[in-house]
Amino acid sequence: MRYVVVGCGKVGLELARRWTGAGHEVVGTTTTPGRVPELKAAGVEAVVTRGADRAGMRRAVEGADAVVLTVSPRPSKAFDARARVAEYADTLVASAETAVAVHERVVFTSSGSVYGAGAGAQIDETSPTTDDADASPRSFAAAERAVLGTPGGAVLRIPDVHGHPADLDYPARVRFAHERLGGSVPFAGGSLLYRIDYRDAAAALDFLVAGDLTGVYNAYPDAVTPPTTARAFAEICAAEGLPELRFRGEIRMPEVPVTSARLRAAGFRFAH
Repeated sequence: MRYVVVGCGKVGLELARRWTGAGHEVVGTTTTPGRVPELKAAGVEAVVTRGADRAGMRRAVEGADAVVLTVSPRPSKAFDARARVAEYADTLVASAETAVAVHERVVFTSSGSVYGAGAGAQIDETSPTTDDADASPRSFAAAERAVLGTPGGAVLRIPDVHGHPADLDYPARVRFAHERLGGSVPFAGGSLLYRIDYRDAAAALDFLVAGDLTGVYNAYPDAVTPPTTARAFAEICAAEGLPELRFRGEIRMPEVPVTSARLRAAGFRFAH
């Protein structure tokens, strides 16, 4: 098989490595020319292009059996509400619209922010999406609509990704928030701090593609309900001797448990 991974960050590159290890041909895109050697070392045919570049994407997907979008907005643009508008629209929405214009089988890696805080006792794939005005849920939802508007479209909704050796651990994230952001973050303190290991995220995307699955799937490790973001980070701040963070509540994530029963019923298991 020949697959295209658009956006070879931590999850995307892990997915590409899974596929090359299984003997598949993989094209991986990056916007950074300096990362080409890293992709080639993983056995990936590297293409330098933006997900929104239709000509570049058309060349990248030629002969492909499926296209997976693992694009992420730049962190430097994620902390300011105004900066998020253009960044999220270009990285998420334009990439999704371009992908479905050049290929019939597209899988999009989305976010639980589309649910907002949620309601009721539990969130599943049939739960309504939020009407929050922030660029994060609005752009993820628009990208989802573009992908799900095609017969071969699939969406995987995931929480915060962790576990990669290059990740900042949570104490380092807290220190960064104090040192670079003045101790103020755009998230809501009441959100449940769900996390998924980057290897499980890649495995779930592989599972959707290999099973020819379409529609929406949550990939939230749901064996236990995690603490709220405010509680978890308050404990870290106390341990680090730092003031508690201020949560601006601009980006709301689920505040009630999220189930991945649909994904597990299809046969997927979280390994990490």
